[in-house]
Amino acid sequence: MKVRVTVGLLVAALALYFVLLFGRAVALLRTGELVGVLLGIGVLILPFIGVWTVYSNLRFGWETEKMARELAADGLLPDVSHLPRRPSGRVDRDAADAWFEERRAEVEASPDDWRPWFRLAYAYDVAGDRGRARETMRKAIELHG
Repeated sequence: MKVRVTVGLLVAALALYFVLLFGRAVALLRTGELVGVLLGIGVLILPFIGVWTVYSNLRFGWETEKMARELAADGLLPDVSHLPRRPSGRVDRDAADAWFEERRAEVEASPDDWRPWFRLAYAYDVAGDRGRARETMRKAIELHG
């Protein structure tokens, strides 16, 4: 619940920032000078890019959470509690790699099922590859939708 409150506060702060930015853009547009108008147009575009970025990231989180609830209900949520850990708390690299290979084999066996893709995304995350984890989770979301 703490995360939702934090996200809500950040989105509210961002919305206020976008409103203030919009006001500055309008003021620049009203100058009538070429440079002011061009800067105003540029500043006007920024809130739209920001809103789209916030929405797409929130949607990603909502979809991921929804799929995690479905997997938990089916008893298929990935569990790495049995894997050995380093003193830092991260999963041991060799164990993460072996667990990752098992998840990749699941995807190869069922490439059209979103569940193995979700677990593979989690395996990428455990291995520390956040970029591939997000990319793979997008594939899971696409198959789930």
